[in-house]
Amino acid sequence: MSFCTVLSAVVQGLSVEMIRVEADVSNGLPMFHMVGYLSSEVKEASERVRTAIRNSGMKLPAKKIIVNLAPATVRKRGASFDLPIALAVLAAMNYVPEEALKGVAVIGEVSLEGKIRGVSGVLPIVMEVKNQGCTACILPEENEIEGRLVSGIKILPADNLEKLCAYLNGDEKEIHRKKQGRSSAQRNIFENKKEDFSDICGQNAVKRAAEIAVAGGHNLLMAGPPGSGKSMIARRIATILPELSLEESLEITRIYSVLGMIDKEQPLITRRPFRSVHHTITKTALVGGGMTPRPGEISMAHGGVLFLDELAEFPRNVLEVLRQPLEEHQIHIARNYGNFTFPAEFMLVAAMNPCPCGNYPDMQKCSCTPSQIQKYLGKISQPFLDRMDLCIETPKVEYRELDIERIGKKEEESSEVIRSRVVEARKLQKKRYEGTQIRTNSMLGPGEIRTYIPLGSAERKLMEKAFERMGLTARTYHKILRVARTIADLDYSEKVTEKHLKEAIAYRSLDKKYWGR
Repeated sequence: MSFCTVLSAVVQGLSVEMIRVEADVSNGLPMFHMVGYLSSEVKEASERVRTAIRNSGMKLPAKKIIVNLAPATVRKRGASFDLPIALAVLAAMNYVPEEALKGVAVIGEVSLEGKIRGVSGVLPIVMEVKNQGCTACILPEENEIEGRLVSGIKILPADNLEKLCAYLNGDEKEIHRKKQGRSSAQRNIFENKKEDFSDICGQNAVKRAAEIAVAGGHNLLMAGPPGSGKSMIARRIATILPELSLEESLEITRIYSVLGMIDKEQPLITRRPFRSVHHTITKTALVGGGMTPRPGEISMAHGGVLFLDELAEFPRNVLEVLRQPLEEHQIHIARNYGNFTFPAEFMLVAAMNPCPCGNYPDMQKCSCTPSQIQKYLGKISQPFLDRMDLCIETPKVEYRELDIERIGKKEEESSEVIRSRVVEARKLQKKRYEGTQIRTNSMLGPGEIRTYIPLGSAERKLMEKAFERMGLTARTYHKILRVARTIADLDYSEKVTEKHLKEAIAYRSLDKKYWGR
């Protein structure tokens, strides 16, 4: 035959568009022409494919070859179309049977010698082609383990074009057998076994706030002088995060797959992400975007923690772009040729000094002028501060807490002990919100708060006083209730009591002390 269609796919943001690669071979002026809204790297595929076919022992006839990538309204980018283009052309020339490609999706880059190279974004593509009814997927051998993370679809790995064609013609020996990865197939890039909460001496109040924040998925702000352990505590939050479910692991791995940041041998990410970003980061790098929109750091922190150290050093306009994702748990990016939505359900942990020198409010040591302090703290806007659920001061560590002999007699709680309490609190939340889209207390909306956090008369009076005296906003009021609900969960209390509310309210006192708000 002279015409053939091969199924493929392209990643647009984090979504996947199915692409039909159509090849037509006819009499006419010898040429190899490609159409279908193609980027430069896809247009170059014609030369790669022609050379690869020749070096694989097959010969292109001196005919007119037209390749169309449909639909023409979708922009085609990347090198993953090399292999489907090659197979479509070969099927049109009867080198491979068209029947062997029915219901089969194909992705992969082809080298000039006919080798099939790995590509990024394999996991979301395999997920989508399975949903579209494909029974098998031809992948580069490098991406085999990643493709096999999706059950219910046959994965056909290939390392070169010649062997793949032989397999499609019925030679079973020519296809590579299933690659055996490690049993866990996981990438522990977010785990550092050397770090543990037992390393932190003192700062019990801050450690308590960190535990509450993780238990309910709340945002945490730590402020204090240099050397008080803010960064140390923040980095150890990763050690008390609960384990991921398989569904969550696949969701996170999907993001990293699109970015090309997964291990080929251990693709499945089973540890919650902990992303620490420098204050020189741009808005695009933080929330995602670019000419070809890609997920940013907030999406890479999806399901885990985003840590902003030296918060006041970040440009204000960079911090402000976090306001919407912190509320909606996703980021919407609009471009001329499409709208993109990236997941951004993360816990924000921030650390900052109270002034440029770091010693405020200790005026004996602080060398900053009032205007310098005001300007420094003014980089954090009220709307941004309202989105922090817990604000805690990290005081200077005293010598007695660091004394080696004293430390040897007193053991600090380990991360394992704290994590066990966090896991139990998360179990209570999972049971409470079963059948809803809510996973943690931090996701409760105003309507859900009335349902799941009923207050008694004494509790309502307490909140009324706090609202008036502290000048709380409606957003801050709701955040206090969410935090109180988490504190109650840690106490295995069905009801939110005055005790829980008082502790939650205390985590808003930092606003008044530093910002006077």
